[in-house]
Amino acid sequence: MKAFLRFLSFLFLVAAIFLGVLDSIRSVSTSSVSIAGILSVWNYLLPASRTMVEAALAHYIHPEAWRFVETALAALPAFAFFLMLSLLCWMAGYRKHKAIRRLSV
Repeated sequence: MKAFLRFLSFLFLVAAIFLGVLDSIRSVSTSSVSIAGILSVWNYLLPASRTMVEAALAHYIHPEAWRFVETALAALPAFAFFLMLSLLCWMAGYRKHKAIRRLSV
C-alpha cells in the first residue's frame, strides 16, 4: 500500500509540474500571468463528473452547497492542487527508516 501511495504521489507531482510548465508557456506567449484553475482542468478532463458532483451536493447537502465549493475551487490553481495531493500521498506512504546503530555490539 505504501508503494502504491508513493507511486501515486509521483504521478500527482508529474501532473503538477506539467501544469506548471503549461501555465508558464501560456503566460510567456500572452505576455501576462495566466494560471489554469482546477475547475477548468476538471471540465477539460472529466466534464460529466462535475455535473454529477453538483447534483449530488444539491441532493444530499443543500441546493446552494455547490456555489461554496465552486468559489473555493475557482480560487485554487491546478498545479497547487496537484502539489497538495502529491504531498498528502507522500506523507501517507512515508516509511521511516531504522536508525543504523554504529556503536551496538
